[in-house]
Amino acid sequence: MLSFLALCAIIIYIMAKKNNTKRKLVGLVSEESGVRAYYTKKNTMNTPDKLSLKKYDPVLRKHVLFVETKKNLGRNEVKEKKR
Repeated sequence: MLSFLALCAIIIYIMAKKNNTKRKLVGLVSEESGVRAYYTKKNTMNTPDKLSLKKYDPVLRKHVLFVETKKNLGRNEVKEKKR
C-alpha cells in the first residue's frame, strides 16, 4: 500500500506530464456570416493546409462552407515581458 504522499506525487506527475500531441485546436468560421461557431482538432502533420468543411450555420440557418482559423484570434497569448 502506497503512502498518501506517494499517491500525491504520482498524481502530480500525471497531471503535469507534457502533452506530446501534434493535434492543434482550430476554430471554424463561416464564409457567409463570419460567425465562429465550431471548434475542432486537426493533426498538423497529416493536414498542413487549412480545413474547409460544409457545416450548419446557426445564424443563417442553412449549410455553408466553414474555413479554419486560429482558436484564440490573438486573445490569451503570452506576451514577452518588457525589461
